[in-house]
Amino acid sequence: MGLRSSIYKKPAQLRSMIEPGLITADALDAVRRLIEPGITTLQLDAEAARVIGARGAKSNFQMVRGYRHTICASVNEQVVHGIPNDRALRAGDILSIDAGAEFQGWNGDSAFTVIVPGEAPAEVVAPRRRLSEVTEGSLWAGIAALSRATHLGEVGAAIQAYIEQHAPDGGYGILRDYVGHGIGRKMHESPSIFNYAVDDRGPEVRPGLAVAIEPMVVIGDQQTLVEDDGWTVSTVDGTDGSHWEHSVAVHDGGIWVLTAHDGGAEKLAPFGVVPKEID
Repeated sequence: MGLRSSIYKKPAQLRSMIEPGLITADALDAVRRLIEPGITTLQLDAEAARVIGARGAKSNFQMVRGYRHTICASVNEQVVHGIPNDRALRAGDILSIDAGAEFQGWNGDSAFTVIVPGEAPAEVVAPRRRLSEVTEGSLWAGIAALSRATHLGEVGAAIQAYIEQHAPDGGYGILRDYVGHGIGRKMHESPSIFNYAVDDRGPEVRPGLAVAIEPMVVIGDQQTLVEDDGWTVSTVDGTDGSHWEHSVAVHDGGIWVLTAHDGGAEKLAPFGVVPKEID
């Protein structure tokens, strides 16, 4: 058996990934319901930990060496890997929450971006909301492409094309240094899932593939730096970022978004894609 074949899972293994995906979705839903001005990202972290623990699962983020929290919470110019702290959120902040659960040895991973509700200047909120909408749309464009693709490189090309088509004049930056990944027994597995077009066609898309697709997009230049905490990735130019992610399985019947309660049906409908449950 060649090394590449190891990225493809058996049907029973894909079925084992359904529950950790749903636990991840429930944790993120619980966090989303609490987001309001004045709440801290540490409080959001505690809620995610509560939900994941109550389901008999573990935070797979805490299994990453040196990371002690259940979520990543990235605010404004922070794009990904923000560490929860006692900073109180303000109305109009753009907030990305990333979380994952391990259940019976299998993993889920997902992220969303939201604008903190409340009174805030329209000139601040509008571009942030547009950024989040385009980033989310590019995620679903990538998932839709996965449903039809012969090779994984088509996913990144679809994500980039969507962003370029829908971004305001001047365009958005797509992070190059951080990409999606395979998922299964480990949260981060091969192969890499680029969010932009690359020359390499990548592995074949066929049943057994399980991947986490996660576009990370910024209003300005895509150059980033890691803050002094050793984790938080922020834009060099100080412009805002957005991060959306879902774990997706390719199986004999089609695709199924493991971290969406409806398998992605609602969001994939505009792309003409109907997800199929894993038998």
